[in-house]
Amino acid sequence: MSRLFGQEEPSAPLQSQDAEVALAAMLVRVARADDRYTKREAARIDQILARRRGLDMSEAAERRAAAEMIEAEAPDTVRFTRLIKERIALEDRTGVLAALWEVTYADGKRAPEEESLVRLVAGLLGINDRDSGLIRKRVLEDMGIKD
Repeated sequence: MSRLFGQEEPSAPLQSQDAEVALAAMLVRVARADDRYTKREAARIDQILARRRGLDMSEAAERRAAAEMIEAEAPDTVRFTRLIKERIALEDRTGVLAALWEVTYADGKRAPEEESLVRLVAGLLGINDRDSGLIRKRVLEDMGIKD
C-alpha cells in the first residue's frame, strides 16, 4: 500500500490499477463520511466497481473489501484524489464524480458530510462547482430521487 501513496517510490510511474484502487477507496470514504456505512452503500460501490472494470459481483465485493482497509489506513483524501487526477483524463473524471454522487445517495438519505466531501473532491479533481452540480442533478434523476 505504501507505494500506492508514493511513500517508497515517489518518482515511479503510476500503474493503471492505482487510480481504480484510489477511486474504490474514495467511494468507501464518501460512504463513511456520515459515520453510517450501510449495506446499500456497499452494494452500490460493488455495482460501480463491477460496471467500471467489467467485474462480476464477487470480484467487485473483494475489491471493495480491500478498498475499505486501504481507506481506513489512509491519512487524507488528497492522496486519493491526486492519484485519480494524475491517471484519469479530465473528461473521464466526470464519471468518477458521478460515481461518488451515486454512493452519496445510495442509502436514500441526504447527509451533509457526504455532500461536502464530494464537493471538495470535485474541486480537487479539477471539476468546477457548476459541472459538479449538473452531474449531481443527473445522478439524482437517474436514481429517481427528487432534489
